[in-house]
Amino acid sequence: MPLPYVLLSAAVSLDGYLDDTGPERLLLSSPADFDRVDAVRASVDAILVGAGTIRADNPRLLVNSTERRAARVAEGRPEYPLKVTVTATGDLDPEANFWHTGGEKLVYTTDRGAERAARLLGRTADVVPLGPALDWRALLEHLYDERGVGRLMVEGGGTVHTQLLHQGLADELQLVLAPLFVGDPAAPRLFGPGGYQAGRLRLLDTRRIEDVVLMRYVPTAPGTGPLPTAADRHWLRTACELAALCPPSETAFSVGAVVVAADGTELARGHSREGADPVVHAEEAALAKVGPDEPRLAGATVYSSLEPCARRASRPAPCAELVLRAGVRRVVTAWREPDTFVRGADGRGVLVAGGAEVVVLPELEGLAKAPNAHLL
Repeated sequence: MPLPYVLLSAAVSLDGYLDDTGPERLLLSSPADFDRVDAVRASVDAILVGAGTIRADNPRLLVNSTERRAARVAEGRPEYPLKVTVTATGDLDPEANFWHTGGEKLVYTTDRGAERAARLLGRTADVVPLGPALDWRALLEHLYDERGVGRLMVEGGGTVHTQLLHQGLADELQLVLAPLFVGDPAAPRLFGPGGYQAGRLRLLDTRRIEDVVLMRYVPTAPGTGPLPTAADRHWLRTACELAALCPPSETAFSVGAVVVAADGTELARGHSREGADPVVHAEEAALAKVGPDEPRLAGATVYSSLEPCARRASRPAPCAELVLRAGVRRVVTAWREPDTFVRGADGRGVLVAGGAEVVVLPELEGLAKAPNAHLL
C-alpha cells in the first residue's frame, strides 16, 4: 500500500539532547531556523507529534507566515496542514493549544484509548482507533488513503522518531545541531535504544543557518521481507530514474536497475541498452559490474523498474535467472511485465520459484512506465 513521504524534524544539542521542557525552556534553534521550519510546515499536508509532546511542550504547530498560508489557499489547499497526534491511552488535555489553533485535528489511538479520547475531545478532533495496539504502518496507510496526505512532517517526540526509524518508515531526517551543551542527564534524548537500520544513513546536504547547522539524511539499507521500507522506495525511485537514460527503442522496454547490499551500500547500477550493447537488459548490465565472488550479493536487493524478464530472445539467460544465479534473494520492482513483447511473462514467478522474495511497489508504476509511454 502507498504511504506518505515521512520527514522527521528535530533539533539537538551538541551532547545529543532535545530542548528541555521546563518553564524556562531552552530553545535550540535560531530565529532563522524557526522560519525554515515554518516553510517546511507550509509545504506538507500534515504535521504529527506524540501526545507526550503535547503534554510537555503545549505546541500550537501552526504555519506562522501569512504569505505562506495565503499561498497554500491559492494552491487549493487548506490554510493549515492537518494536525495529527498519537496516543495509546487516549490521555489528552482538551485545553492544550494543539486543539484550539490551526485547522483540522486527527487522533490515532488504540481501541482502548479511542473511547477516552472521544470523551475528552468531543468534536474537537476526529479519533481513529487502530486496533489493540498502535500500528504505524496502518496509521500511515490511513493518512494516505483516507486523508490524502502525501507528505507528513513529524516533529516529535523522541519515542515517535525512534519507532518510525526502527520500522523503516522514515523517508528523511532533518536534524539541526545547536552550539549548546545541555548537560542535564534527565533531559530527553532524541532517539532511544533499539534496532535501527544497518549501515550508515546517506547525507543529502548540510546548510549553515545562523549559528546552527541543518543536516538532511535518508536511510539506505534495504528492507528484509515482504513489507517495503522507506529505503526500498528511495532505491526503486532511483532505478525508475535510470530508465530515462535508456536509448529509445520501438522493440524493447526502457528499464533501470540498482543492486544494493544489506548495509545500504550501492554495489552497481545499470539500464537497458547501456554502453555499446544494444540488447543488454538493466539487471544484466548492473550485475555484470559486480564480481561473481562478491559476498554481499547473498544479502543484497535488486531494484528494477520493471520485473526481471522470464524469457528473452536476445540472450540465453533471462534476467530473473541471472538474479538467482548471482545469489540475490530479494527483488523490488514497480511494474509487472505486460504482454507487449512476451505473452504471459512472469519474472516474478521464476524468482519466487527460485526462493527469492519479490516486492512490488505499484505507487511507482507511473514513474517506471513514463520512458515507455510510446510502447503502451
